[in-house]
Amino acid sequence: MTDPNETLAPGAHMRAELDSQPDTWERAAGMTAEQALLPAKGQRVAVVGCGTSWFMAQSYAALRERAGFGITDAYAASEAFMDRGYDAVVALTRSGTTTEVLELVDQLKSAGSAPRIVGVIGDETSPLVGMVDDAVLLPFADEKSVVQTRFATTALALFRASLGEDLTGAIADVRTALADVDPTLAGAEQYTFLGRGWTIGLAHEAALKMRESSQSWTESYPSMDYRHGPIAIAAPGRITWQFGAAPEGLDAQVAATGGRWVQHPIDPMADLARLHRVALDRALAKGLNPDEPRNLTRSVILED
Repeated sequence: MTDPNETLAPGAHMRAELDSQPDTWERAAGMTAEQALLPAKGQRVAVVGCGTSWFMAQSYAALRERAGFGITDAYAASEAFMDRGYDAVVALTRSGTTTEVLELVDQLKSAGSAPRIVGVIGDETSPLVGMVDDAVLLPFADEKSVVQTRFATTALALFRASLGEDLTGAIADVRTALADVDPTLAGAEQYTFLGRGWTIGLAHEAALKMRESSQSWTESYPSMDYRHGPIAIAAPGRITWQFGAAPEGLDAQVAATGGRWVQHPIDPMADLARLHRVALDRALAKGLNPDEPRNLTRSVILED
């Protein structure tokens, strides 16, 4: 039994949570009844969230459209346009207490003719559970660390499975990726993360994760847009990390700057989990505790 007064090592929660990702993905992939609660094919959908959840919303939206399920828009909850004839809204939130998400759902419900609202929520005791029309609960993916890892990827695993994707390869890839992390990846001066299509959301999330965990200088862009200015910061000692397929020739252009090009031939979601480990290693090397990062709390709750 764990001693409640025991002092855990820095990053202990984050380490345990990221190591559990293969198992939580597998569990989410098998949640067929819960997946059936998500908007049906052909429905016009908005997906909303904040921070990490917004980035996962971007990935889900791109995947849903690519799979032919219908128009899908992703919004930061504070910036959502809800007057576009949506059939359903998916609210993604680990805590279920984020002010902007609760306010948006309340506004929709108060309007009287709201689209169906589906909450994908980590904390099954949160107020959002009782506010939405249907709640998809992922308490097994909830976290103690402030820095979010497994809830984000587990929710995305659920979304991908709901679109008919077979995640067997992704789960195998993440087991390998978490067990085999190049230690030199944690020592760069600066990181830029790139993606295309659904992996743009992963790139944005990777940059956020490194900033939160290790107070590092990170940036993120669509891969094709990287050459339109941002490549100017590529230099020796800096990393440009591509999630998934890259535009032809971009690796050579980065190499010509002296910067390091990183691209792994695995499922991009598994590569994000690898980045989680790099973020943890970098934080610990700098003497930081990513379970309690500077200036951050588990949920953003705004006071009136």
